Amino acid sequence: MLKNSIFCFTALAILSGCQQSQTSEEVIQDTEVVKPIFITDTLKHDSDDPAIWINPTDPSKSLIIGTDKDIDGALYVFNLEGKTIDSLVVRNLKRPNNVDVGYGFQVGDQKVDFAVTGERFTSKLRFYSLPDMKEIVEGGIEIYLGETGEEYRDLMGVAVYHNPTSGKHYVIAGRKNGPTDGTYLWQYEMISSPEGLKLELVRKFGQYSGKKEIEAIAVDHQLGYIYYSDEGVGVRKYYADPEKGNEELALFAQEGFTQDHEGISIYQLDEKTGYILVSDQEVNQFHVFPREGNSSNPHQHELITIIKTSSLSSDGSEVTSVPLNETFKKGLFVAMSDDKTFQLYRWEDLAGDILKSKNN
Repeated sequence: MLKNSIFCFTALAILSGCQQSQTSEEVIQDTEVVKPIFITDTLKHDSDDPAIWINPTDPSKSLIIGTDKDIDGALYVFNLEGKTIDSLVVRNLKRPNNVDVGYGFQVGDQKVDFAVTGERFTSKLRFYSLPDMKEIVEGGIEIYLGETGEEYRDLMGVAVYHNPTSGKHYVIAGRKNGPTDGTYLWQYEMISSPEGLKLELVRKFGQYSGKKEIEAIAVDHQLGYIYYSDEGVGVRKYYADPEKGNEELALFAQEGFTQDHEGISIYQLDEKTGYILVSDQEVNQFHVFPREGNSSNPHQHELITIIKTSSLSSDGSEVTSVPLNETFKKGLFVAMSDDKTFQLYRWEDLAGDILKSKNN
């Protein structure tokens, strides 16, 4: 798994030290709207969730992958200026909601990077090699087998986890509706096979309030945690390694959200510190929490600040701290916008609000 580069200019390094809890009213008063550097070409139907693939040999040739959520849906592929690369777009997908990327999975005699998305109307995960976007298993792999509840097989969120110790690759899937007995999310191990890959169910986990749904799922590969949005309730945190059990480690971001908790993205300052950004969908802003927790409890994630953006009603987001090119020297933040686009931000522009909050 390609790790985010470790860089930490002085002011941001200071931020990872003493975090103090603030209310949403306190941190939002002086916040200005952050504008993107680029906006992607417009999709045909309904933008929903982005992922970033980092080119390991030339980061300036990295790609942004975004879902077009419709029965006649697609995976769009953009360059770092938001221009569609038509030759890489995958069409005729049956309502792909979320997308994520992984690195270095063994397929045949070579290791490949890949993108995975879930088709809501077929209950299948679809895998594509990167950067060529060729399907690894033709037609995808059906999951949530045996589930009979209403909308229990309607795929929504998807995230990839690569265990840096064991080398195992996993996919975590969410759905439109599910049980409230702690088995909402299903985690599958990706296993190399003559067909390219197969999936083996390794655990069912995750509390669910029953209020709305669970779509946004994010993984911290280095620290080994899974975060997901229980919409209208908060963000839940679990171990990513199934061998560590199904204990809920934290439920945070419970206050100050207007309605829905949506996209989650994790910015890495160094191997242990950084920020967790959570979309407050209806008011076009992101709540920011410390990745490392606080000095006494790594699972105590208290609000740092709120960042207003021009992204409209953002469902999904992704971020990287890897320097990509002259425009994105400190990393890239991509947010879905409810106008059939994705918006591309420089990390420095978002970080300015974090600094302002800490200095006030």
